[in-house]
Amino acid sequence: MKRRGEAASEPLKRIKKQHREEASSDEESPLLTTSQCNHHHIALYIVLTAMIFRIWQNVTGHDLCLCVCLLLPDSSQSDSHSDSEDRRPGFSMPVVSQNASATDDAKQSDANKFTMYNSVSQKLMAKMGFREGEGLGKFGQGRKEIIEASTQRGRRGLGLTLQGFQGELNVDWQDQIENALTNPSAVEELKWFPECSTEIPDADELRGWMAVGPRKLRIEDETEFCTEDLLHSLLRCKTVFDDLEGEEMRRARTRSNPYETIRGAFFLNRAAMKMANMDHVFDGMFTNPKDSQGKPQTREREGELLYFGDVCAGPGGFSEYILWRRRWHAKGFGMTLKGPCDFKLEDFYAAPSELFEPYYGEGGVDGDGDITRPENISAFRNFIMESTERRGLHFLMADGGFSVEGQENIQEILSKQLLLCQFLTAMSVLRTGGHFVCKTFDLFTPFSVGLVYLLYLCFDRVSLFKPITSRPANSERYIVCRGLKPGSDPVREYMFTVNLKLNHLRNSESDVNEVMPIELIKGDTEFYNHMINSNESHCVVQIKALAKIHAYVLDTTLSEARQADIRKECLKLWGIPDKARVTHVSSDPNSKFYELMKGSDIELLNSKPTPLSSNTLDKVHHVLDYRCIVGGGEQLFLLGLGKSQIYTWDGKHPLRWRKLENFKLELPRETLLSVEIVQELKGEGKAQRRINAVHVLDALVLNGTDVRVQHFNQRIQMAEKFVRAVSKPSRPDMNPIRVKEVYRLEEMDKIFVRLEMKVTKSSGGVPRLSYTGRDDRHFLPNGLYIIKTINDPWTMAYSKNTKRKFFFNKMTKQSTYDLPANSVAPFHVCHTERLFWAWEDGVRVHDSQTRVDPEKLSKDNVLSFIHQHYQP
Repeated sequence: MKRRGEAASEPLKRIKKQHREEASSDEESPLLTTSQCNHHHIALYIVLTAMIFRIWQNVTGHDLCLCVCLLLPDSSQSDSHSDSEDRRPGFSMPVVSQNASATDDAKQSDANKFTMYNSVSQKLMAKMGFREGEGLGKFGQGRKEIIEASTQRGRRGLGLTLQGFQGELNVDWQDQIENALTNPSAVEELKWFPECSTEIPDADELRGWMAVGPRKLRIEDETEFCTEDLLHSLLRCKTVFDDLEGEEMRRARTRSNPYETIRGAFFLNRAAMKMANMDHVFDGMFTNPKDSQGKPQTREREGELLYFGDVCAGPGGFSEYILWRRRWHAKGFGMTLKGPCDFKLEDFYAAPSELFEPYYGEGGVDGDGDITRPENISAFRNFIMESTERRGLHFLMADGGFSVEGQENIQEILSKQLLLCQFLTAMSVLRTGGHFVCKTFDLFTPFSVGLVYLLYLCFDRVSLFKPITSRPANSERYIVCRGLKPGSDPVREYMFTVNLKLNHLRNSESDVNEVMPIELIKGDTEFYNHMINSNESHCVVQIKALAKIHAYVLDTTLSEARQADIRKECLKLWGIPDKARVTHVSSDPNSKFYELMKGSDIELLNSKPTPLSSNTLDKVHHVLDYRCIVGGGEQLFLLGLGKSQIYTWDGKHPLRWRKLENFKLELPRETLLSVEIVQELKGEGKAQRRINAVHVLDALVLNGTDVRVQHFNQRIQMAEKFVRAVSKPSRPDMNPIRVKEVYRLEEMDKIFVRLEMKVTKSSGGVPRLSYTGRDDRHFLPNGLYIIKTINDPWTMAYSKNTKRKFFFNKMTKQSTYDLPANSVAPFHVCHTERLFWAWEDGVRVHDSQTRVDPEKLSKDNVLSFIHQHYQP
């Protein structure tokens, strides 16, 4: 008997034997029984063979694909076998047509079908028995055509086709030689609206202009300020991209835009470069604004700051550019939405963010920054006026926008209130003669054009401008307004009323559709024609740019060859260094101090002031050479390395910088000041409040600007300007910084008027001598600094004949009314030759003080000496 295992294996043996018999019945049978999987093995074998014999050098990837693909069986063909073994022509033997009626064109087509492949691949296929028009295999059951190249794009689903990308847009984006898309240039053309001669209407007339009607969410029929054909063509081009994957669109856009690589340069974002672009085109209108006579509104050597605003502009690229240009000569105020759209001041690598003060409307730093809320606009206006001596800003920038994904065609309608509120804010915070720049989108509706017309009435000149740094395919444009006219308050109040109405209608079916009658706009033919021309030319640019992106999506090999060259040209033209964006490395205070001093003798800073006494009083007999400052603490040197990285040195040897602890203050990097840390008091008795403050005595370096060689008066003026720029009145949690009040020595009696006896906390109810400053805060004075501001051998004197002060050289006997350059005492002279009159016990400087030490100088002694040596 057979074992159980042997019995079980009998069926398997019979199957194997049957297979061997079938295989021996025909010498070609292995080909007849080979599965599709074996065809794949053969294909793999061919590839490996090609690699081994280095056929890759002669066979292109396309040729090898042909070899592999034609080896694969075509699943659509029948598996039935044919007994025919006729010899079939291959690459080396032309096919003999079996159809006598075939045309010559068909024969020629068959003959040329594979001429695209080189001889090596043809021979390789011929050896395998390939016949043109048939597949490989004994019965030609393999593929007859090469597998087509993949048409899969991006991360779309397999087999997905996009309707707008199955054909052409029928837009020739290369039809003009001057077309910026095909012939890019760094030079731009600026067009202004004609000057407006119409007077600003009064409040009564404006009140009747607002038109309320059904809410409208269609743009297709807005053809009052653009032809219907252009508008519909633009919308069609935009719609094509609705279903396109975002990343695919961005890649094509990046390759197609000749100005794309400008990006943000070394700034925070692209917005900074847009501002640099427009600032150049408009002749420095923002970083160096001029009045109607062409004179600069501010000068760096003068005391007035350049005040600017930045609204709806997080993270703050516009402001970073302005502060990079003007540094501590400018002060910025900003309002934007709190949250992810907020200002990112910590990312201002190129400019000192300490000069920028965000304010969020109602609630100040705790507000929400929503510009559409009337109370926020009013609060921002009040804050600006308080911070600029009721004069307003030199210019305002606005860059508002929000996502309209899926509703791009009606972005203008969805953004109408935002546009209105940005215009309203400009009218609220600008000074007379101030400038305004604001981002707009499409301007097809009567509402939008009406807003533009209101600005046209209120400013000297208006322009709709699209900088080359703004991508040509988007609807973004900027309205630039120069010189706010006086008497524009009625328009501001009217805009405020329109915003109230929009808020009231927000959740209703009604809306404000017009801010002024369209007939009035059309009646101003110059404005109307310019508006249409601007809209239509902008439409043409957009359409061509969208068509170009469409072409670049279809053909991924297309690219702009001049992007790098254009970038260099633009940066050079705009005065922007071509360097990388890098963060500042933290500096060692000692190293930074020596760097700022530039090899000067550090020992000069160790000198202590000469005590003023009866023995040294004669040093100040040239009374007009001196200035005086009330002291309130120990004199220190203060070094700012950016933000809260602030260090102090007491001026003693050895040099040792200490971090300023328990102090909330921010200073720009590379700042070196001579200061006192003073405890300021406000109020009296139990309600008295105390706060530590920095009082500036003198300035050495201001945010990298070395001012040591300037006249003392000039240094103080610059220090006051610097302090106004870094002060943040909206932040009561921060310690204040102030510049000491400076008096002429001959006017010392003005100081004693500011002295009074006050009761302070912890004084046991005993009044103490206090000095009250300009802001009603007082501190306990400890003496008076007397500073020499004229350098030897020069001195100042008074001419009784001309009733004027003049400069006199004691060596050459030269006299002049003009300040001689070598008469200016630099910082080290002022510092080393200063005197200090200590108001210690026994020194009487206030009438209520009774104890007088005859060995010490009191008020009467010093005033008598001054009057003796100076009698105008």
